[in-house]
Amino acid sequence: MAGPRSILHVDLDAFYASVEQRDDPALRGKPVLVGGHAKRGVVCAASYEARRFGVRSAMSMVEALNRCPKAIVLSPRMGHYAQVSQQFFAVLHRYSPLVEGLSLDEAFLDVTGEERLYGDGPAIARKIKDDVRKEISLVASVGVAPSKFVAKIASDVGKPDGLVTVERDEVRRFLHALPVTRLWGVGRVTEQTLATLSLRTIGDVARAGESVLALKLGADSARHLAELADGVDDRDVVPDRAPVSIGHEDTFERDLHDRQALVRHLLDQSDRVCARLRDHRLRGRTVTLKVKYADHHRVSRRVTLERATSDSRVVGPEAVRLSAAVPDIERRGVRLTGVSLSAFEARDGARQLSLYGEPKHERGEALGDALDKIAGKFGRGALKRAILLDDD
Repeated sequence: MAGPRSILHVDLDAFYASVEQRDDPALRGKPVLVGGHAKRGVVCAASYEARRFGVRSAMSMVEALNRCPKAIVLSPRMGHYAQVSQQFFAVLHRYSPLVEGLSLDEAFLDVTGEERLYGDGPAIARKIKDDVRKEISLVASVGVAPSKFVAKIASDVGKPDGLVTVERDEVRRFLHALPVTRLWGVGRVTEQTLATLSLRTIGDVARAGESVLALKLGADSARHLAELADGVDDRDVVPDRAPVSIGHEDTFERDLHDRQALVRHLLDQSDRVCARLRDHRLRGRTVTLKVKYADHHRVSRRVTLERATSDSRVVGPEAVRLSAAVPDIERRGVRLTGVSLSAFEARDGARQLSLYGEPKHERGEALGDALDKIAGKFGRGALKRAILLDDD
């Protein structure tokens, strides 16, 4: 019989806000919010100084500033955060080849069998925390457990700067006092359904059993929750999981009623998305446009290209063409737009040539590579499309 696994969940604390405080000493100890415009945006990250006022990520910036009027609001620097993330993942890969990234600042590691090299799970967790602090000047919280589910909860409850270890014989005791909302798949609706059965903790769910849960939730959901409540989670750590889609979206300070202004924003978003694809050495074949009207009604349009690309000179015009199929922009106004690509292929992989070759496609991607090098040296705003200068 195989021994217990040792799974780590590593999460950088208040990542975006912590990077900003690290880079600017004047921000340290102050409430910092990273996100959209103060009137229209949402909070992407809040420093722990801001969280004391009840501010959290995904909260509207208006509500966040009502709760914490002295907060300093900063626009996100996604390219910079991605560079810091690469340093973070370089640390993780020292200790195991089995690293499953969940986002820029969060990952699972399977360190089973690494004891001879680095020590047991808790020892590796301490090494990772020390390396992150010394090399990146950030703070990580780590959960160590026999499964991904329990490791994730362990890192959450230990924040900030936590290291929580849950041994195999402690799993049920650790879980059963926690609220049902800690179970994966339990949102507001399911929480209310469980409350009708007087089930408010994970222990309540475990004691109720699958048959009782099935009366309200159905067989599949009942089995899923009953297993999690007993700490059963056999999922493997899947290394180097590729992103499903890569996109960029913006909430505007004022609603847009002008299609030409919308075109400029879509071209800029396409440039940013394609730059991110090139960072990942990917091409995308499906272009998706998201538009949210001023009344918050949302529509989306998509097109699948004949060939995958990371050339914004292809993606941008496609996004603009998709926007032409979105009605009533002038009358209703647009609050938010987003452009994303999906259906990826590796850019370094082989691809079939057409009868006449692909000089235009190849030149477009080579141009993108050159722009990326310039942006890396002088900043992303060093070069712009001429049409975007109208906004300055």
